[in-house]
Amino acid sequence: MNTTTLSVPMSWSMRLLERDLVPDFLVRQGIRRLLKARLAEENRGSPEAQQAHLMKLISRLRQSPVAINTGDANLQHYEVPSAFFQHVLGPHLKYSSCYYRRADETLGQAEANMLQLTAERAQLKDGDRILELGCGWGSLSLWMAEHYPNSRITVVSNSRTQKRFIDARAAERNFRNLQVVTADANQLSFDASTRFDRVVSVEMFEHMRNYETLLQRIAGWLAPNGTLFVHIFTHKSYAYPFEVRDDTDWMAKYFFSGGIMPSDDLLLYFQKDLTLANHWQVDGTHYSRTAEQWLQNMDAHRAEIEPILAQTYGKDQMLRWWVYWRVFFMSCAELWGYAGGEEWLVSHYLFDKG
Repeated sequence: MNTTTLSVPMSWSMRLLERDLVPDFLVRQGIRRLLKARLAEENRGSPEAQQAHLMKLISRLRQSPVAINTGDANLQHYEVPSAFFQHVLGPHLKYSSCYYRRADETLGQAEANMLQLTAERAQLKDGDRILELGCGWGSLSLWMAEHYPNSRITVVSNSRTQKRFIDARAAERNFRNLQVVTADANQLSFDASTRFDRVVSVEMFEHMRNYETLLQRIAGWLAPNGTLFVHIFTHKSYAYPFEVRDDTDWMAKYFFSGGIMPSDDLLLYFQKDLTLANHWQVDGTHYSRTAEQWLQNMDAHRAEIEPILAQTYGKDQMLRWWVYWRVFFMSCAELWGYAGGEEWLVSHYLFDKG
């Protein structure tokens, strides 16, 4: 997962919020107000000013490292014990948007739907040499290992916790075609002779900054007819970084330090080494429903989760972080559900070497 655009309404007393004394409906009202304010802030008033603002951000990204605050991402999400996510996520442990084909589908079914859709749009086939960038808790990694037994699959995580978890799951299922590599995105490299037929990335590019350098490196890892598939969350028009400017920037501080909200067209400005072959949008209602089900799971397993939070953050911080995680999931649900799911989206891209 990696995440949203939000802040918690800090005009409310943080003491009340952290003591779990603010009702959900008030939290959600505040989130929606902040989303409306974010849209007003990002609107520069004219097409000319809007484009100039975007080009300024693109120039800034080109001058940045590939990723920043990589240690914060681990602390905020990926070094939290896997047991927490096993209680919150679905059976595939997919920490990213799912896809609901029908109204009555479970979270597990929606996870499987998006995994299948990802494989189809990435044009994966058995026997491919596959690289996955940003593997989370292994939802796609283990799915590919099962469905493409003749493929050699290399997956990359910035988290040692995730590597240990995926390695254990692969061993339990006797998968011998899956290798997990732990690496910082800034330092990731492969032997000069290593080439991949397919590179896939699900909700990792939101943590990246210098897309031009990143895509150049990926192009160098691809075989002549290789492709890159990217799944990221986006805004339909606006791109902006997550930055802690004041106390209202709660999400940037605690859950998404160094991240960026890409616009749906942002990656299209970095086609120096890879060329866009296809482009899809998934409306935000799918992610909103995903986050609502994460929240429901968290509430249903409070007795099991509280000791995990106490172990992770300290007993005196347990209630505070219980609230933070719940508000995080509510923020995600409200973000992608905003305006009927037509404002913030999930974008899919297929790039090739042209």
